[in-house]
Amino acid sequence: MTSTSTLERSAGERLAPVRWTRAQWMLLLVLCTVLALDALDVSMVGVALPSIGTELHLGTESLQWIVSAYVLGYGSLLLLGGRMADLLGRRRIFLIALSVFAAASLLGGLVDDPALLIATRFVKGLAAAFTAPAGFSIITTNFAEGRERNRAVSIFTTFGASGFSLGLVVGGLMTAMSWRWTFLVSVPVAVAVVILGLKYIPRDGAAGAAGKDQTSGHDIWGAVTLAAGMLGLVYTLVSAPGNGWGSVATIAGFVASAAVLAAFAVIENRVRHPLIRFSILREGWVARANLSAVGLFGSYLSFQFILTLYLQSVLGWSPLGMALALLPTGLLVASSAPFADRLIDKFGAPRLILTGLAALALGYVLFLRVGTSPNYVTDILPSVLLLGVGFALAFPSINVQATAGIRNSEQGLAAGLIQTSTQVGAALVLAVTTAMVSGHGNAADAGRGGAVVNAAEMLEQYRPGLILSAAVAIAALLIAATPSRRRRMSAAADHVTA
Repeated sequence: MTSTSTLERSAGERLAPVRWTRAQWMLLLVLCTVLALDALDVSMVGVALPSIGTELHLGTESLQWIVSAYVLGYGSLLLLGGRMADLLGRRRIFLIALSVFAAASLLGGLVDDPALLIATRFVKGLAAAFTAPAGFSIITTNFAEGRERNRAVSIFTTFGASGFSLGLVVGGLMTAMSWRWTFLVSVPVAVAVVILGLKYIPRDGAAGAAGKDQTSGHDIWGAVTLAAGMLGLVYTLVSAPGNGWGSVATIAGFVASAAVLAAFAVIENRVRHPLIRFSILREGWVARANLSAVGLFGSYLSFQFILTLYLQSVLGWSPLGMALALLPTGLLVASSAPFADRLIDKFGAPRLILTGLAALALGYVLFLRVGTSPNYVTDILPSVLLLGVGFALAFPSINVQATAGIRNSEQGLAAGLIQTSTQVGAALVLAVTTAMVSGHGNAADAGRGGAVVNAAEMLEQYRPGLILSAAVAIAALLIAATPSRRRRMSAAADHVTA
């Protein structure tokens, strides 16, 4: 055969190589670049947090919102973003949202007001909530089902993981010039991708045939209650150390957030086209994959938050020095992109998830040994390498396994659900981490004019956050290792797919 668009497997056949046209490669490049840009933005800005806090006089709680505002905006509207892409046109939604992302990045790099800065982060998260599911559905509609699509999805998700990991390095380089460049660097890339997208993203029609019934497919109230409930919960968690865990404000915040999230659950059970069909969580690996994603990304994002403050505030490292120290993590994740789908085919996604989460948990546990004068090679590098291996193995495997055994009509729902769990779960874990750190003193606030504390005291105040990251990763590993009640269903689905 001279070319093939899919890989077909039969009982005794060998797999033929996947060959794509130049247009398909350019399309995948456009989609992967945007996903990497979304992920890059989270970790890149994370590196700049100490510099932002010093210049704008922000403490730990405010700095946490610079990260959480993005992931909350991203996670709370992902499911709605996917639905609107289906209804209004994937290409249109993708390009409009990417343009908004570029504009918000530009504004974020120019403002001096902390509230406005956080607002731009939230808007960027909202924009990413539309580009990510639209990009994923563009892949599923332009690459044939089977090995061709699996390879495209694997490359797509690995680019996201690579962007997040390499964002540490890029963030260090940008912050060495100014923290504002961690916002501004995204602007020319996003503009260039919009131009390429106009050429290489195929036109698709909106689902206009639905007529007057179209509005019922948006589930606006579901999206509003989910976003409001999560924002309220995170805000309450972050504010609790200052207000007091038993204060009226804290208790009222938890009660109000629970009530809004309960309203979301009621809406989803009654609306004609819900954002989430809860019964899908009982199918295949869906529930375990989503909980694994919360543990993976939640622990990693929280660890990065603490690690950034530790290396720069406790050890006095420069942003560039920190970036170079963490470079092995990014290189491991980025270099795994060409092999991720082959590893999944050879060893199976469940095994790679378990191996990846185990490596991640071990990396966190080993890092608990660090002191105020660590040796990089013996105290920090082992964790850096383990985190790179763990993320490279687990992240694409979790995304593949989250949709395994799910019928085609609900692939978009399953994909949106795993992305939502990743982002919203990360925001919650980060909020708890921040509350624990804030509750143990003012180490991170020292840089903005708070009480001066020595390095040992600062490290002890950060240590509960490090322990939490390890505990969350271990919990995710135990959940992933739990036998599934529907193992035979998943095995049958895998056999059909194979």
